[in-house]
Amino acid sequence: MLNYWQDSFFVLVTVIAALAFMALLNRVWPREKRRSHNDLIGWQVSILGTTYAVILGFMLYTVWTGFGEADLNVDLEANALVNLHALSLGLPEPQRTKLRDLGRSYAETALDRDWPDMAAGQEPRATAAINAEMWNTIMSIKSASPAEATAEDHALSQLSMLTEHRRTRILQSASRLPPVLWWVLMVGGTLTVVSACTFGSDSVGLHAVQVFSFTLLISLCLAAISNINRPFQGVIHIDSYAFRRAQINMSMH
Repeated sequence: MLNYWQDSFFVLVTVIAALAFMALLNRVWPREKRRSHNDLIGWQVSILGTTYAVILGFMLYTVWTGFGEADLNVDLEANALVNLHALSLGLPEPQRTKLRDLGRSYAETALDRDWPDMAAGQEPRATAAINAEMWNTIMSIKSASPAEATAEDHALSQLSMLTEHRRTRILQSASRLPPVLWWVLMVGGTLTVVSACTFGSDSVGLHAVQVFSFTLLISLCLAAISNINRPFQGVIHIDSYAFRRAQINMSMH
């Protein structure tokens, strides 16, 4: 989880380190002496590059898919809250008023407490008490008519969905790539760049451009994975727009 300045610094340092290693290698092992090994080096770069590209692409796809699922889950949680608020109109008093107040409090608490907690890497617990009170409120209803019974049944369904999506959000806020996968990404990237630097090229400038482009692409992908890896933290995170929109919808009814 990095900010834009840290991302830029990581990419810059990685590219400079690769070019510096290439320059040092040219001094220690002149490129003229490496040309006879170009067939072996080229084969190695091809195999390593292809293998690492598959790994890198899979990791990027995995974290982006997880980010999208977390974003969708937040939308579903907010939608369930709005539906529960609307269904409360069919419930008897005093549960009707209490449930509507709890719905507004849930959205406000999610915005003011849950999102800052998740951004700080902490478990969001502020809405748990409100969610529990919602269950107590609905379970205390004594329906006096078929319409109230139907509203209660649908309200229970929406509250179940709200609770499920909230629990999923908590799990997703703590999810991240295991350290072993980061080792695979870092070691694989290092080996691939080092192999590209060992190629004995006739043109130092052209070789430097190739190493620069190769390293830049790899470091950008790693920075992207790092930012998307934790969906509720960092500069690239899931916004709380769904709950702000839920607040607006509930204020209109």
